[in-house]
Amino acid sequence: MFDYEPRADLLADRTILITGAGDGIGKAAAHQFARYGANVILTGRTESKLATTFDEIESHSPQRAIIHPLDLAKATEQDYKILSNAINEQYSHLDGLLHNGALLGPRSPIQSYPYQDWLDLVQVNINGAFLLTRELLPLLAQSDSGRILFTSSSVGRKGRAYWGAYSVTKFAIEGLMQVLADELENTSSIRVNSINPGGTRTKMRQQAYPAENPNTRPAPEALMPVYLYLMGEDSKNLHGKAIDAQSFDPEEC
Repeated sequence: MFDYEPRADLLADRTILITGAGDGIGKAAAHQFARYGANVILTGRTESKLATTFDEIESHSPQRAIIHPLDLAKATEQDYKILSNAINEQYSHLDGLLHNGALLGPRSPIQSYPYQDWLDLVQVNINGAFLLTRELLPLLAQSDSGRILFTSSSVGRKGRAYWGAYSVTKFAIEGLMQVLADELENTSSIRVNSINPGGTRTKMRQQAYPAENPNTRPAPEALMPVYLYLMGEDSKNLHGKAIDAQSFDPEEC
């Protein structure tokens, strides 16, 4: 794992939005970003989970978190505009965007893959990421060092049987990251990368591998040094990179 000791004020007064902040990696990231000084905007579809994350953050980093429920499966273009306007009114800019929320969908051959599940995964995993990014780019441009981090997967870099729409949408996420990174290369201080967390002790992992002993996989907290690094100033030279969290070495990127 990446050996990194961030300074206590690494993210001081930076504002970061996290999708899927009610559980797993998103929840762990929200906690750590707040601990290192960031204002965190918690988004997700389940308000009760967001409320739990909020209460936990309040216990160690008071007044660092706000909740903005957002169901990527149902959100309209107007919903994304409302979110952008709300952030603009409260913070006037955005420093970081962590795309973490996603659906796994069925593990099924393409021949029998349910069409509605395919549509649902495309809507959440790629359309949602596109719309959220598009609406928040003007706010990220107001930051002196904006960060966008897309969550990918090993099956979004090399296709694998029975991963269906999850694999295909993660390939699309890599494409979105590359296109956006190229567009911003010489015109912005925003840095755009993708991260593959690898096998991690999350509910999604358990859903994908129900027979696996979860204790053989690292907890989300073990990956947080990489996420902190990528959201902070130390990663200013990383742009357009496809990063593997569990083997990350910035000198090799």
